[in-house]
Amino acid sequence: MSTSTQKVHFGQKIAFGLGMLANQMFPAILGIFMVVLVEDLAFTGLLWAMIYLFPRLLDAITDPIMGFISDNTKSKWGRRRVYVFIGAIVMGVAYIFMWQLFKENSVQYNFWYFFFWSVIFYLGLTLFSVPYVAMGYEMSDDFHERTSIMATAQWIGQWAWVIAPCFWVIMYDPEWFPSADVAARELAIWVAIPCTICAMVPALFIKSKSTLDEDYEELSFSNVGQSLTSIIKSFSEAFKIKEFRKLCFATFFIFNAFNTVASLTFFVIVYKLFNGNAGDAGIWVALFGGLGALGTTFIVIPVVTALSKKIGKKKAFMVAQGISIIGYITLYFLFIPGKPWMYIFALPLFSFGIGSLFTIMMSMTADVIDIDELNTGKRREGTFG
Repeated sequence: MSTSTQKVHFGQKIAFGLGMLANQMFPAILGIFMVVLVEDLAFTGLLWAMIYLFPRLLDAITDPIMGFISDNTKSKWGRRRVYVFIGAIVMGVAYIFMWQLFKENSVQYNFWYFFFWSVIFYLGLTLFSVPYVAMGYEMSDDFHERTSIMATAQWIGQWAWVIAPCFWVIMYDPEWFPSADVAARELAIWVAIPCTICAMVPALFIKSKSTLDEDYEELSFSNVGQSLTSIIKSFSEAFKIKEFRKLCFATFFIFNAFNTVASLTFFVIVYKLFNGNAGDAGIWVALFGGLGALGTTFIVIPVVTALSKKIGKKKAFMVAQGISIIGYITLYFLFIPGKPWMYIFALPLFSFGIGSLFTIMMSMTADVIDIDELNTGKRREGTFG
């Protein structure tokens, strides 16, 4: 393991951050567009749940496989860049086609059409995101520089959550679009093109060395059985590391707590605060996501980064999550009909949860990879990605 402490050039951090912007913008807008399936295209709760759940089950299978493939790729462009580039293109194309849904078609047709393209999209997301995250882990072996890299990336990526809520206002404004499904069809194109370009940036500009001469495990169709065994073994070895298990469990609960609240926010604001009138609620739905993301960008990330250097990553993370819990509780009491502005007071506290998660957790995961290298003698960023 190298002990170099050389600073990563700021331009490299920006290049990595633009990939994070794409990595977060796609799902941020996806979460908003998903409401269209129920509100405008008559998807039942069961159909919506199937579309929401299946890709995540698929991720659980494909992510470890992609991590193993990425870790053992021999290429003159390095282990990650080719997959990041191809994954970016697959994501962008699939995203556009996924939202070409029409009310004139039957619910069953729209369901299977969307299901097919969402599978392609999430496969592209896996192809991009697993090696992309691993690429970030490889950028530095310095304890605090890793936090700086992830903080920069998260700062840029958070703008996705600032921009995305504006789509609530645009989609439901008849001066922009006659209906939300028309808006989703057209906006998907305008989202996919710039996001695809941003996703390509790390593949094009982040430095990586050739791995043609590295002693990696063989990747071939004739070696599928042995590769699957190696994948299971790699994942098992990674999960045996106590610190990694803690990171996994913490990420699972915090990320899903945030997503549960975020996915229900539209319905809570529209139906509790505005009696089901999406048009009247538009600005307040947008403000919830936008102000929360701005709080993360300008308050949470700088504070958590500074705290981690002063008191350590673990203590900084615990402090941030404690603040977040207060935010969740406060939010419950501040959704008040007739006073929608009240919830704004809870947003800065609420934002500490997800804001600290990806800033510190990704940095700590890079530290765990060092432990894995000491145990196995291998660098397996993709497995941990």
